[in-house]
Amino acid sequence: MDEERRVAAARHGDRDAFRPLVEAYARPLFALCVRITRDAALAEDAVQEALFNAYRHLRDFDGRSSFKTWLYRIAVNAALEQMRKQDRHRVEVADDTDDEDNTLAEQHAAESPGPEAHAHGGEIASRVDAELARMTLLERTAFTLRHAEGCSIEDIATALSMNSSACKQAIFRAVRKLRHALQGIR
Repeated sequence: MDEERRVAAARHGDRDAFRPLVEAYARPLFALCVRITRDAALAEDAVQEALFNAYRHLRDFDGRSSFKTWLYRIAVNAALEQMRKQDRHRVEVADDTDDEDNTLAEQHAAESPGPEAHAHGGEIASRVDAELARMTLLERTAFTLRHAEGCSIEDIATALSMNSSACKQAIFRAVRKLRHALQGIR
């Protein structure tokens, strides 16, 4: 059964038709959400929330965009909401676990093949990680959707509820910031 048929069947109450959709999109949604939130636990929560909301609002899916675009929009919103919740929580509670947290760059550098590649990859990953952390959520999300997920400008604009020009500007700013951060690395 192709995706359109599964979506149509799920919209008409067939729970079994939704399961393959979850299986097909759970990993890509997690990868997207972890790139946005920069935290695996927040990403897991965002994916669960996104899939739950997608199922709950499946009847609202009108087919004007692809199912993937619609689902990614829900996931992006869920990831951004997780970030907002985390920020509110940080204000309320002091966070003493900074020493124990591994950044994505440290995790990525630890998986590099050899000492030279490890050092070089670690420096690149560290700079990229630091620059991604400094970007606005909008820039980081737009950049991730475009360059990590391969989404079109139109799909990104739809997912982020913005026009194409603003979307292109956010991606341009993110790329410019990353280029600047990586200057001097060979």
